[in-house]
Amino acid sequence: MDLVFEGIKKAFRLLITLDPEVLGITILSLKVSGAATLISLFLGISTGTAVALSRFPGRKIVVSLINTGMGLPPVVVGLFVTILLWRSGPLGFLGILYTPTAMVVAQCVIATPIVMGITLAAMQQLPRRLRLQILSLGATRFQMVWTLIREARLPLLAAVMAGFGGVISEIGASIMVGGNIKGYSRVLTTATVMETGKGNFDVAIALSIILLVLTYCINLVLTYVQQRERPR
Repeated sequence: MDLVFEGIKKAFRLLITLDPEVLGITILSLKVSGAATLISLFLGISTGTAVALSRFPGRKIVVSLINTGMGLPPVVVGLFVTILLWRSGPLGFLGILYTPTAMVVAQCVIATPIVMGITLAAMQQLPRRLRLQILSLGATRFQMVWTLIREARLPLLAAVMAGFGGVISEIGASIMVGGNIKGYSRVLTTATVMETGKGNFDVAIALSIILLVLTYCINLVLTYVQQRERPR
């Protein structure tokens, strides 16, 4: 227990003194995970909506692939993204391996199926007659889709929280494609693993607490927005 209390005190000390290294790691974590979440929202919501509103041969297979993708192991994602971005890989010419950009790519691959799956489920829960009613009022197909997205905004906010939570706490892919380079590609999760490996448990606990507080605060804001808009 003493170790835990030491970690808590260390966390408050690092936060109060605005330790430059910890501050940089925290900001980079927010940048990487925030960018990955935004990109995954665009890809996941648009694709999930398209699949939910379309009927085509092999649709059940596509839905199964999306649902399977929601549970992609991060280390597997990290492996394949590393192979793609390797010097001799298909995308090696981009030269972004072991950079924050590569971490964004890997986290996008992790978060997009999560957002896509929740969006798909949310759109399928809407009454089918609602689409016909919207179109009968003279709306274009784009306006119809936008209206349906607005109707499903509460579960879509859950998709935002799930997507962000999935990437901010991810570690396997981040280490593999980012390299955990000090001052460049080190985030809270990878720094925690490194400090644990070095036996600096107080620092590791402090970083873990900062990560938990950061994740809680962001999800608190999103939950507040979601619950405020909940139908009564």
